[in-house]
Amino acid sequence: MERQDGSRGVRSHDREVPAAVAESFRNGWEDTSLKLPLVSGAVYAAKRRAALSARFPGERIVVPSGGLKVRSNDFDYTFRPHSAFVHLTAEQGTQAVPDSVLVFEPTGAGHSVTLFTRPRSPRDGGPNGAEFYSDRRHGEFWVGRRRTLSETADALGVEAAARDDLERALGGNVPTRVVRGEDALVDALVPPAREAETELLTFLSELRLVKDEWEIEQLRAAVGHTVAGFHDVAGELRHATSLARGERWIEGTFNRRARLEGYGLGFETIAAAGSHACVLHWMHNDGPVRDGDLLLLDAGVEADSFYTGDVTRTLPVSGRFTDVQRRVYDLVFAAQSAGIAALRPGARFGDFHEAAMRVIAEGLDSWGLRPAGEAAPVADRYRRYTVCGSGHMLGLDCHDCAGARRDTYLDGVLEAGHVLTVEPGLYFQPDDLTIPEELRGIGVRIEDDLVITADGAHCLSSGLPRSADEVEAWTAASR
Repeated sequence: MERQDGSRGVRSHDREVPAAVAESFRNGWEDTSLKLPLVSGAVYAAKRRAALSARFPGERIVVPSGGLKVRSNDFDYTFRPHSAFVHLTAEQGTQAVPDSVLVFEPTGAGHSVTLFTRPRSPRDGGPNGAEFYSDRRHGEFWVGRRRTLSETADALGVEAAARDDLERALGGNVPTRVVRGEDALVDALVPPAREAETELLTFLSELRLVKDEWEIEQLRAAVGHTVAGFHDVAGELRHATSLARGERWIEGTFNRRARLEGYGLGFETIAAAGSHACVLHWMHNDGPVRDGDLLLLDAGVEADSFYTGDVTRTLPVSGRFTDVQRRVYDLVFAAQSAGIAALRPGARFGDFHEAAMRVIAEGLDSWGLRPAGEAAPVADRYRRYTVCGSGHMLGLDCHDCAGARRDTYLDGVLEAGHVLTVEPGLYFQPDDLTIPEELRGIGVRIEDDLVITADGAHCLSSGLPRSADEVEAWTAASR
């Protein structure tokens, strides 16, 4: 590029870098290339890639990581890759590179797999030679070092190529299925095939239903960190009561643990005090935490491997439940206990929900509460106070495997290796005239994370108290 003064400059995106500046960055850099070991989950990711290859022989499969999303002007949200991409690569936390694309190219024996990604910012003065110091979104001096292509191949156990070669790789008349909506270039290069793409998404979701031993260890770690965050919060209840927005203090206390131990949060923390606990996904967290109220904390740490915990406890802020709070808590506790007892290989997925709801129904009936009356189906008679189901699959997504077919998930049968939550709740809205005044504004949910084993279920979150007496002792001791 010729400048008006006759010197030559280089461009980084749409900004010109003066030639003298470019020259000052050109030389004097030490060789810091690395020889990296395989990441811990790479062997398991290779097995998943083999399963995907076997499912779609003769077809090209394209799974993007997704890219950066703008938060405001020139600031982006923290990057989090698409879960299917993570599952197939075992990519880790801060090493994940936006705009990466995993391509399965059909061969006579299956597929060759290449990860197209942005390599480390070059320092060779070539076409992208200014990127490392002048590109605010991707440059090494701005956002940190990426792996070289050889480092990526070593770490993930898959061939790596430059993102710039992706367009060429997606050419030719090859039947292609893509995870659409994650990468604009991929979407532009590959014509839509809605039915085929839906089938791909379904398979990728169902591939995550049964967790392997490595995944269970990641979930065990994520839940362990989550449990630690709950203990942190119990120790901060007293201080939270002194603040106008004590829910924010609770949120920040847990979130600090999430950033310390993992990549961050599996979902936005729900720190709901008082009647806010009646809002299932209360995330404003802008209210006070008062003595005499309950605090419903629903939170999860996402590990560096992107697997997440999801636990809920409802705590008496003062350290003691009132009589009416304990009555509600004990009913939810009994319902959750019944749901957990229903977990075993061969049981229907819905069995634990039905077991929990039977207990809820009996309790509410004994209190004289049946808002929908006898005419409504049994499953709907109490929805005014329960609102939603009693649990879900857990893994890379908090609500994992959501794209699975109904007959393999919601109407399916539990197997060893399934990981799920059991989380019944009762939510008595503060303006609900169908209930006694003393119940209004009380919300209680208890949630634990469990892995199905050969002969039952193991609770990953057992490090937290669960019964009312245990919770009182815990919170009182932490004050």
